[in-house]
Amino acid sequence: MSVVHRLAAGWLVDHLSFINQCGYEICDSFAYPGSVTLNTSVTSTGDCHATSTFAATSSSRDSPVPGPVIETEGKPARTRYVFREEFFDVSKPHIAAAPEEQLWQGCPETSLAEIKANSNREEHQEETKSGKRKRKCVFNQGELDALEYHSKVRKLIWEGALHLVQEGLKSGFLHCTTAELSCRKNVVPGQIGCGLAELCEMAKQFPAVNESDHQVIINLDDETSIPEQDLLSCVTENSSNYAKIVVLMGQKYLVPPNSSFLLSDISCLQPLLNCNFYIRYMLTCFLIVLAYRYSHLSSWQIKQIPVPALAAPNCLVVTWVTNRQKHLRFVKEELYPHWSVKTLAEWHWVKITRAGEFVLPLDSLHKKPYEVLVLGRVQGDVKEALRKSEEALPVPEHKLIVSIPCSLHSHKPPLSAVLAEFVKPDVECLELFARNLQPGWTSWGNEVLKFQHVDYFTLLQNE
Repeated sequence: MSVVHRLAAGWLVDHLSFINQCGYEICDSFAYPGSVTLNTSVTSTGDCHATSTFAATSSSRDSPVPGPVIETEGKPARTRYVFREEFFDVSKPHIAAAPEEQLWQGCPETSLAEIKANSNREEHQEETKSGKRKRKCVFNQGELDALEYHSKVRKLIWEGALHLVQEGLKSGFLHCTTAELSCRKNVVPGQIGCGLAELCEMAKQFPAVNESDHQVIINLDDETSIPEQDLLSCVTENSSNYAKIVVLMGQKYLVPPNSSFLLSDISCLQPLLNCNFYIRYMLTCFLIVLAYRYSHLSSWQIKQIPVPALAAPNCLVVTWVTNRQKHLRFVKEELYPHWSVKTLAEWHWVKITRAGEFVLPLDSLHKKPYEVLVLGRVQGDVKEALRKSEEALPVPEHKLIVSIPCSLHSHKPPLSAVLAEFVKPDVECLELFARNLQPGWTSWGNEVLKFQHVDYFTLLQNE
C-alpha cells in the first residue's frame, strides 16, 4: 500500500513503495515474447522538414533484448525492475527554515503582516547570501493574493503535517536523526529517452485513417505486429499480469500490468473517445486526474479538453494546480463550470524530507512546500447523481497528502489509495497530461512514457 498512515488530517504516503508495487516483473521464455519494438528513422529533406518512418515488430532472438534473461530449467525466466531509490533520497530541506519556524516548534499564530515580514527577511537573507542585489521588496497583486491564501491554509497544513510526521517517526518510516540518513549524492540524470513530444509532432505527418476500419485498442499481450499509424493513434493496452517492454526509437520503456496509454498531444484525443469507456467497462462511475499545464496550453485550449464526453455521471475530477492564485481561480471559476463540474474541495500535497521537515520553509515567498489539488464532481442527472453519491463517501473539504517528493520534476504522488473511499470500487481511471503509467489506469499525454524509461529503474533478477 502506498498509504503509510491515515489520520483525520489526511495521509502519509510512500510514493516509492507504490511504484515498486505496480508489478514491474517481466515473464520471459526464450526471448521477450509480447515485447514491442518501435523503430523510428528520421530523414531530413531539403526544406528542413522531417519525414518519419515507423516500424513495429515483436522481439526475436536477433532483436535487441531489453535486459538480461535468466533461464531456469522447466520454468520461464523472470526479471524484475524497481524504481531507483535515490530519486526519493531527500535528506535535507532545499532551504532550511529558521529554528523558530521548525515544524516541531508548533504552529505559531501568524498574521498576514507577520508573513509579509518573514518574506521580507527571507528576501534580505537571499540577497546577503548571493551577494546580488534583489528587487525592492514591494509585493505585486499576485504575491499579495498568494500571501492571503497562504495565511488561510498555513495552520491546517502545519498542524496536519505535524501529526502525520509524528506517526511516521513513531513507525520508523521517517528518521529524525540525520545520522541515520543516507549519504548518497542525489544525482539526477540528464536527458533520458527519446523526444516523446517531438515524436507526437512527427506523427501528424501520417495520412488520415478511416475511423470505421481503425483499431481502437492495441493489446501488447497478443499483438505481433503493429501498423505504424496505430502507434500514436490508438490506445495501447497491457492486459496481462506482467509488465511489458516497449522499445521506441531505440529507447526502452516499461509498461506495468493492466494499464493502458495514449501517446499523443491535445490534437489527437479522439482515440480516448473511441474507447467508449461506458460500454467497454460497463461502468457508470469514473475518475479523471489532470494537471493544469498553463505553461504549454492556453486557457482556451485547456477548456477544449473533452472532459464532459469522457466523464460518466458523478465522475470525480481532480486537478493539480500551482500556487499562483490566477490559476486556482481559473480552475474553480472558469474551467470547472465550463465542464459542468462542481467544486467540492481543495486538498494539499505537502512535501517533506526523510527526517520529516518541510522541503522549503512554510512561509517562503518564492516557493511553498505544498501544491493544491482541486476536487469536483461532474454534474449530470440529479437522480443518478444522488444514487451514486450514496455509494461513496462525501469528499471532505480539506485533506493533506504528505510524502517525500520525487526529485524528478512533475512526478506526482499516487492518488489511487487516497481517493479509493470516495469513488465506487473498480472504477475506470484516466489521467490527463500524465508522464507515467500505473495499473488500473489509462494515461494520456505527449510525454506519457517519460518516467517509464528503464534508466529510471534498477534491474533485479528472480529465479
